Amino acid sequence: MPEGLEAEIWRSASAATVGRVITGGSVDERVAPPDFIEQVTGEWITGVRRVGKIVLLDTTGPTIGLHFGMTGRLIVDGDAPIERLQYASARDDPAWDRLALLGHEGSAPMLRLNDPRRLGRVRLDPDTSGFGVDFTAVTARRLTAAFAGRGSAIKTVLLDQAVVSGLGNMCADEVLWWAGTDPHRPASSLRADEVSRLASAIRRRLPIMLRRGGSHTGVLAPTVRSACPPCERDGHPLRRDTLGGRTAVWCPKHQH
Repeated sequence: MPEGLEAEIWRSASAATVGRVITGGSVDERVAPPDFIEQVTGEWITGVRRVGKIVLLDTTGPTIGLHFGMTGRLIVDGDAPIERLQYASARDDPAWDRLALLGHEGSAPMLRLNDPRRLGRVRLDPDTSGFGVDFTAVTARRLTAAFAGRGSAIKTVLLDQAVVSGLGNMCADEVLWWAGTDPHRPASSLRADEVSRLASAIRRRLPIMLRRGGSHTGVLAPTVRSACPPCERDGHPLRRDTLGGRTAVWCPKHQH
C-alpha cells in the first residue's frame, strides 16, 4: 500500500514533467473535481512536491494533488518507478487509469494515475495545512510535543497524519519494532529516552527502506507480516493484533 516512501519515489520520478505544458488528458470523474481537465489544460508544470502521502504538481494555474489510496500508482513517460504494489494487481490495465495528462499532442500520456480499486483521489489546490511534521523531519522534540496528552495507542497516533505525515501501517510497525516500543502503549506514556529512540528509528530506518524501494522492504516485510515467524532480533514469535482497525505486527519480548 502506498505510504510516504512510495509517494517520495513518485515525486522524484514526476520531476521529469517540470517545464512541460499540459495539453489535455482524461480523468475518471468519480475521483476528481468537475471540469478538472479543462482547468489544467494549457497550464505549465512548474514544480513537484510531496506532503505526507500526497504528490503535488504545481502549475501556472492550480496545484494538482494526487492521493493514491491503497492501490494507486504513478506511471511517468510510460515507466513505472514502482512496478507493483504489495496487495495490488501487477497488471497495468488502461481501464484502471483514473488520470492521464498529455504533454504533447498525439503522444502517450506523460503521467498516469493507475488504480484498480479506484480508492485514490485527484484534487485541485488541496488543503495540506493540517498535516504534521513530515517523516523526513521528525525530531524527539517534535514527537514529544505531538504525544503530550495523547492517551491513544502509540501505533494509532503515529498513523494520524496530523502527527507525522507520511507514515503508514507497515512503516509504523517497522519503526516501533526498531525502537522496541509496544504498539499498544499510550503515546503520552513514553519516556524521553523512548521518544528519542523512536525518533531515531524514523530518521534512520525509513531512508534505508526508501533506497531499497519502499515500505515493503523492512524487517516486517509482507511475508513476515502474514506468517509471524520468530522475531529476527530475539527469536520470540511475532504477534499480529488489531489496533484502531489496522493490523499491528510486533514482538512481545523486546517491544515493551
